[in-house]
Amino acid sequence: MNSRAKKLLRLAAALVTITCIYAFAPWQYLLLKIMPAADSVEEEVNSALNEGFVGIVVYIDQAGKTPKAYAAGLSNRTDSVSMTPETLTKIASISKLYIAAAVTKLIGEGKLNEDDKLSSLLPELAKDVENANEITLRMLVQHRSGIPNFTDDAEWKWPEPPQNLDEYYALSVNRDADFQPNASYAYSNTNYLFLGAIMDRVLGYSHHQYIQEQILNPLNLKNTYFLMDDAGWDNVSEGYFLGWKPSVKGQNFISPGGSMVSTAREVAIFQRALVEGDFFSEEEQKIYESLYPYDHTGLLPGYQSIARYHPDIDAVIVQLMNTSGGNQWLMGEAVYDRITRLISQGTE
Repeated sequence: MNSRAKKLLRLAAALVTITCIYAFAPWQYLLLKIMPAADSVEEEVNSALNEGFVGIVVYIDQAGKTPKAYAAGLSNRTDSVSMTPETLTKIASISKLYIAAAVTKLIGEGKLNEDDKLSSLLPELAKDVENANEITLRMLVQHRSGIPNFTDDAEWKWPEPPQNLDEYYALSVNRDADFQPNASYAYSNTNYLFLGAIMDRVLGYSHHQYIQEQILNPLNLKNTYFLMDDAGWDNVSEGYFLGWKPSVKGQNFISPGGSMVSTAREVAIFQRALVEGDFFSEEEQKIYESLYPYDHTGLLPGYQSIARYHPDIDAVIVQLMNTSGGNQWLMGEAVYDRITRLISQGTE
């Protein structure tokens, strides 16, 4: 097959993929994507409530401009408590950015190495993990280990997540690998469960304390917490899952890489610092760039979040919502895209 034929084949495959995505996407999402944007970010944030979201907070940090925060809807529907820019919510897998940053610093300090094998990092646990002698620290960070995702396990029951890490580990060992190490990519929360354990073992104390001292404190982040118990349950927004009981905030997720609570502002401050290397040495910044992206999304029952850096406009845009389920993930992405479009056009 000549190069022209190969290019045509790749183009055809891409068109098929795009067609499938849009053919099966809900009409509400497609309509929201193609509708003209509102006249301002504030209007766009308020309009999100028309798409079934109970509450939303958006924080925008664009270089050369004063950061702006927008909020709409309710953090507590039963008591009619308004969502505000200071509202705490579960940020779900955005937590993985903090874990990846901590791993980077430990590599920079010489306490970890990217090529360290899982079998040596967690010998007691890894003996029951397939390919543990081949899986490296880098593969764990980059979701290239082949270790299955514990939330996809048949024994995982999201209405009542495990309340101690031993139960998480039990879901993560003696499972067939999804693929050979580094042969592919598959997002797996289990990778970050293991990374938390690895850091605890290397440090001799909780990686929570390390992140607090090395990252959060230098950035003066006083409203970022590792667990719901740390934040105080009454201080966190309720979470609403379509078709479920009124609030699912009580579902307590404690696994590293998915447990953190914060505000949109503090997530944005952290992400800007991550991009600019404020808490990294020059060498650590290079390590991070080779390990993990700067952007992340998060999804838990009742909560969804997006934190992205847009280099073309030098802007960090964070969106936190306290509603999930059904097609709300797609709708949240569409709302985010519309807000980003406005900012790119210079409309606020």
